Amino acid sequence: MDTEEIKFGRVVTAISESGGDVIAIDVIQTDRQITVRDLTVTVSETTQINEIIDRVKLLKGAKIIHVSDRTFLLHLGGKIEMQPKTPIKNREDLSRVYTPEVARICSAIHEDEKKAHTLTIKKNTVAVISDGSAVLGLGNIGPHAAMPVMEGKAMLFKQLAEVDAFPICLDTQDTEEIISIVKALSPTFGGINLEDISSPRCFEIESRLNEELDIPVFHDDQHGTAIVLYAALISALKIVKKSINEIKVVITGIGAAGIACSKILMAAGVKEIIGVDREGALVNSQSYNNEMWNWYADNTNPNQLSGSLSDVIKDADVFIGLSAGGILKRKDVENMAADPIVFAMANPTPEIDPKEIEDIVGVMATGRSDYPNQINNVLSFPGIFRGALDCRATEVNEEMKLAAAEAIASVISEEERNSYYIIPSVFNQKVVEKVRSNVIEAAINTNVARKIPKQFRK
Repeated sequence: MDTEEIKFGRVVTAISESGGDVIAIDVIQTDRQITVRDLTVTVSETTQINEIIDRVKLLKGAKIIHVSDRTFLLHLGGKIEMQPKTPIKNREDLSRVYTPEVARICSAIHEDEKKAHTLTIKKNTVAVISDGSAVLGLGNIGPHAAMPVMEGKAMLFKQLAEVDAFPICLDTQDTEEIISIVKALSPTFGGINLEDISSPRCFEIESRLNEELDIPVFHDDQHGTAIVLYAALISALKIVKKSINEIKVVITGIGAAGIACSKILMAAGVKEIIGVDREGALVNSQSYNNEMWNWYADNTNPNQLSGSLSDVIKDADVFIGLSAGGILKRKDVENMAADPIVFAMANPTPEIDPKEIEDIVGVMATGRSDYPNQINNVLSFPGIFRGALDCRATEVNEEMKLAAAEAIASVISEEERNSYYIIPSVFNQKVVEKVRSNVIEAAINTNVARKIPKQFRK
């Protein structure tokens, strides 16, 4: 065996010992001094990729030229593209889609702006807007790094609900600038999906845009999470046989999602909600620098419970985690009411590992796809915007959000529902249509629909 083969054998061994499995080897170039090989390696965890790279780099005589994986390859050149609905084959086609015939369409819209909904892409197009300040679990990574997430969101809109969505990442984190820019962009779009904008700025941005625009504005990190959480809670309460207006709920992480979840639960009939954040349980006897915390303290915690999470979770029926991994302990769950419901939604590490409490919990859910009962925003926003666009709603109000949650919960039949199946899969084709239908009906009932689709006309 020559020296080159010995070196290559060490590379394969290093990959194997780091958790990789070499499934293909292609020789790209070879001579007396070097051999360049293309290796295809499978791993069970993405973290193993860096382990393999670091291990091979330590080998004398071996050099890594380039590393790519299926995820990076999928993102090459972006994940979405524009396609014309009608091909331009000749001069006649060109004259109709562009000059001179397009002038007639422009004039018609100039005379009556409402025609933009039928004669342009506005009817079916949503802007997915972020400033990159609160991206997934990555934090403030800026607009360039946020774009892959927004592209992915646009893909989901199209595949799940046939909504055309376009990602727009803004190079500013100034509240007034964002509001001004979105307002200036709004003539193009039938709806605005705000995404990954940090708290507390996201509250004012969404509130102002809702007031100043006549198209639906929806911050998915707040309301998408809240809608799917409420849908899961509807099912979970049926399993443990408890009434929503009699339960005690403890929520950790009083940011955008925590406040939105609290609001939808209050609207649904929950009377006792205690919010816990860095300073412990929020109480109205204290004043906080965060104005939303002051609002929260004034509108929750009716018994003014104070102290840490462990102090206030005693006898709670429901724990909702929107905070950080590992903060909930088994002892805390043991101190909850009988058949406790635990929604530990911190990503990537839940507030408690489901395995730690599987013998004492009534229903368990997380934000992860590798555990049962994933609470995922993807269940809400495609159907909500499909419905809002189809009825030309001026906003997405609380009634529409409650209706969306009830629609998601209704996808699971009484026969199907169990402690490991309280929420449908994001690929369940019934979800979007049921959410759309409920949202349109709620929009009509609350007088925010400017168009009534045929099937809803009486």
